[in-house]
Amino acid sequence: MMNDFVPYISLSINETIRSLAFFYPEVILVAGFILVILADLFFSTGGRQLPFLLAFLTLLVSAILNFGMLGQTPVQLFGGMVVLDHLAVVFKLIFCFISILFLLFVRYHKALQSSSKGTGDLFSILIAVQLGLNLMVMSQNLLMIYLSLEMVSVGSYLLVGYLSQNSKQSEAAMKYALFGAVCSAFMLYGMSLLYGFTGSLDISSAQFVSFLDTTPFHSWGVGFIMLLIGVAFKLSLVPFHFWAPDVYEGAPTPVTAFLSTAPKIAGFGLFIRVLAPFQPLSLSGVDSATFSLTSVLAIMAIFSMMFGNFGAIWQNNVKRMLAYSSIGHTGFMMMAMFVFSASGFKALIFYMVIYSIMNMAAFMIADEVEEKTGKQNIDDYKGLGKPLSVLMIAMVVVLVSLTGLPPTAGFTAKFLVFSAAIEAYNLSGSGLLMTLIIVGAISTVVSLFYYFRIPLNAFLRPSDSPVTGFENSPKTYISLFLVFLLLFFILFPSAILRYL
Repeated sequence: MMNDFVPYISLSINETIRSLAFFYPEVILVAGFILVILADLFFSTGGRQLPFLLAFLTLLVSAILNFGMLGQTPVQLFGGMVVLDHLAVVFKLIFCFISILFLLFVRYHKALQSSSKGTGDLFSILIAVQLGLNLMVMSQNLLMIYLSLEMVSVGSYLLVGYLSQNSKQSEAAMKYALFGAVCSAFMLYGMSLLYGFTGSLDISSAQFVSFLDTTPFHSWGVGFIMLLIGVAFKLSLVPFHFWAPDVYEGAPTPVTAFLSTAPKIAGFGLFIRVLAPFQPLSLSGVDSATFSLTSVLAIMAIFSMMFGNFGAIWQNNVKRMLAYSSIGHTGFMMMAMFVFSASGFKALIFYMVIYSIMNMAAFMIADEVEEKTGKQNIDDYKGLGKPLSVLMIAMVVVLVSLTGLPPTAGFTAKFLVFSAAIEAYNLSGSGLLMTLIIVGAISTVVSLFYYFRIPLNAFLRPSDSPVTGFENSPKTYISLFLVFLLLFFILFPSAILRYL
């Protein structure tokens, strides 16, 4: 009996060795994860910055290796568990960029630097999450999808509760973990149903796809919808958004900035992988069952845009306002997903790059204002335009970009999404797509009302308790660099688009 398995063991070893040649960025992350833990363990007193330097170097080397893989033709690795292609490489580069910004954010964040826990564990968790993010956008096996998503989720729970300095932070971590566990259970049960129906874990296999083509939607639809629940939770799409405002407000600001960008973008990458074999977003020639699923996704996008933007109007806390704003941006990005075409994906990824820059900059500036003045609410920003002129001018540029107005890259990003959606509507005549376009335009107008409350208070309303001027910190200069990118990419969007 044992001899029967010998050929398979040999084939498996050979496949693993072949796959490792394409897996160097992830191998570097694993090595960096171990080194950061060891550095924090043995050099916690004399070399407090060593974990930071090792983590930074790990992410930088991983980014360089990924950059060399741009244009990669699709290749299946580890027996089809993951697939490496150009799309996955682009997503992995975005994650590296966000993670490096997160490292710098933590490096100059006073509360985290002064914490008795130190930041070494935080950096090792970040690298583990980065590995999970990479695997999320490469997965095409239901088991690997679950493992990668849980790797990111567990790391995110730890990041949110890392400080736990007060009841609000502890509550945020507990809510995130509990809601995440419930959605994870739904997703795992949905996966088991799909496996039971199709007999395959590989969502791109001929066996899996042929079953979907020949079986009515109501047979496998429940399992598919339960699978989508887990992804929708990670994206904070309505009605799975309820955790986002409380978690974003309670978590340390660098963690909030990271969670509102990287896992969300990875969720879209996973969405593309999951939806591809199901093809539920075709806007022509679909049957009524598939069309009903398309309607569900469109309705989630519409309600996310409306709820996120209208909910943000009533928020006074800056982080909570940005949390609701991120829900609205997620719904807007779903419009590009709805198109499900090359132009739609190109617009979506460009939007993700710009969104990550905008969101990281907004949270960095808000955190800098809080550290300098102790002010967390929008109404408390009155009169800050003069003593914090550099920060407030940078914030205005970021908010203009988040709204989608020129002369910032946010305008180019929204223009590309609208263009792809209108192009798809001209080809299909889909009423749902037109509804999405209209709601997207309305939500853009609505966002003006809450984004511009900050510059209105900072520059046009006097402060009840004036503050004096402050020196600029490294975090301010990082924010200014991100603002420069927002202005640069509206003039030279091809610097990003040529790699997409």
